[in-house]
Amino acid sequence: MPVVTDETQASAFEEALYRKVAWRLIPLLLLCYVIAYLDRVNVGFAKLQMMDQLGFSDTIYGLGAGMFFIGYFLFEVPSNIILHRVGARVWIGRIMISWGLISAAMMFVTTPMMFYVMRFLLGIAEAGFFPGIILYLTYWYPAERRGRITAMFMTGIAIAGVIGGPLSGYIMKYTDGIYGWQGWQWMFLLEGLPSVALGLVVIMLLDDRISEAKWLRYGVSFFLPTIIKSMGHTDMLKIGLISMIPYSVSVIVMLLVAKNADRTGERRWHVAIPGLFGALGLALSVILAKDGNLAIAALTLGLSGIMTTLPLFWSLPTAFLAGTGAAAGIALINSLGNLAGFVSPYAVGWLKDATGSTNAGVYLLAAAMVVGVVLTLAVPKQLVNR
Repeated sequence: MPVVTDETQASAFEEALYRKVAWRLIPLLLLCYVIAYLDRVNVGFAKLQMMDQLGFSDTIYGLGAGMFFIGYFLFEVPSNIILHRVGARVWIGRIMISWGLISAAMMFVTTPMMFYVMRFLLGIAEAGFFPGIILYLTYWYPAERRGRITAMFMTGIAIAGVIGGPLSGYIMKYTDGIYGWQGWQWMFLLEGLPSVALGLVVIMLLDDRISEAKWLRYGVSFFLPTIIKSMGHTDMLKIGLISMIPYSVSVIVMLLVAKNADRTGERRWHVAIPGLFGALGLALSVILAKDGNLAIAALTLGLSGIMTTLPLFWSLPTAFLAGTGAAAGIALINSLGNLAGFVSPYAVGWLKDATGSTNAGVYLLAAAMVVGVVLTLAVPKQLVNR
């Protein structure tokens, strides 16, 4: 008969406590992130109709899509500092309500300048959401548990891809022309308003008792619909359904790798190896583009690698940042990273206009992943590994 000691009792109590915390926080935060990411990347689906109907070039559309990240970059650090001072409940709720209204208002865009302004305002509205949640989780979870819990939260990206692709495709296909509105207009409206409702739920329900909790976390998503379309698919719903495949696999890979990272306490290689697979998958998706099945398999490999690096990357800075330093540091890192969200859509749009193909843009994203891997391995292991 096993001997029950004070240590095993404490361990069992701790496990039960963190399970209770996870069930209390993660479902709501995960739902928020799913809606947030859906609002962020539906511009990639809107492109399939909106660009032609409004007469935008790939360069114009890429610049407009990227303007989101300029607003995001400028206001992210101040937003996270405000969250640290006033609490997550009111501030996360405010963020969701404002971005939901602006996202829905995207349906009224008719000119390039309107497109640029609305995307910029959307970035301002959403600034601070993701780093705010990452900061909030550091209040509840110690470093050795953050890999798994951040991965659970960030499966919202993959879930948004699983749900968002078919949903966006369905809306754009079957609402096109209703009351004189185009399918992309209906999509912005119907996918923006749930953020407003969920923001009100956050204000009412999110546990904001930070002081008690202390004892105890874009690229391929935007281009995926265009890449699938370039393989010869034209039906909006079919494109959405195909896009489910990479995201579905990504959920499983993210959780398994994050669990192993927490178990072993090793962080750098758990970021670097998926990053290399992400770069390889992107490159293979271009090389194998003529074979639809192999190309989708390559995209699945690439997206799984990219999605897996994201939650595990955030276990690196949170290993040595805390308090106000964590609030500012996490926001600064994320805001600098989001500059790529401005550069990459514009650069890829420009490359597509210049070359007539998305291939060069995909290779550019793969190269960026390799650079990220090198920089990750340059971090001293004693600083981040347990």
